[in-house]
Amino acid sequence: MRASLIKIAAVGAFLISSPNAQEAEAPDEASGLAAWAKIYEIFSDERCASCHVADGRPMWSGEHYGGTYKHPMYVGGSPELLLGHPGLMCTTCHMAENAQKLHGPPGAEVWHLPPAEMAWWGKSSTEICEQVKDPTRNGGRTLAELQSHVAEDPLVAWGWAPGPGRKPAPYSAKETADFLVAWSASGAPCPPAD
Repeated sequence: MRASLIKIAAVGAFLISSPNAQEAEAPDEASGLAAWAKIYEIFSDERCASCHVADGRPMWSGEHYGGTYKHPMYVGGSPELLLGHPGLMCTTCHMAENAQKLHGPPGAEVWHLPPAEMAWWGKSSTEICEQVKDPTRNGGRTLAELQSHVAEDPLVAWGWAPGPGRKPAPYSAKETADFLVAWSASGAPCPPAD
């Protein structure tokens, strides 16, 4: 009996340590990197990245603007002024909804910039990936909270409904949240630095 138990324990230990068992338990890095590639496509798109700036000056970028420019009228200019300058708040022009005229101000509830630590304009895929996972640089969020933020925040949702003449961000808010779920479930891998 004792010999049988030892054999069973040895076979069990072998199966647990076999490469197939380890692969089944290990997150699928390739799937995670594929999900991240889609997330990066979205996060680096002008619709998302234009407001994720370090200097408090949002960018105007994309075909709609004919190039890439700092927001005119010296809007912003300080990373501490996320809602705009006193006397010229973001919501002076950016209302709760998009203007319906071509080139009119876009709008969403509580229009504002993200904090400077959430800036990723011009950063690489690896840099943004590491930043998004770091609560000190992502608004204090866990990956699950980041998924909810993307899926539910009205200002984030604006990226997929930017108003007349503006190209929306790739995919949808729900698809982006789903990509974040898949990436997180795969261990949230980041691509190697270039």
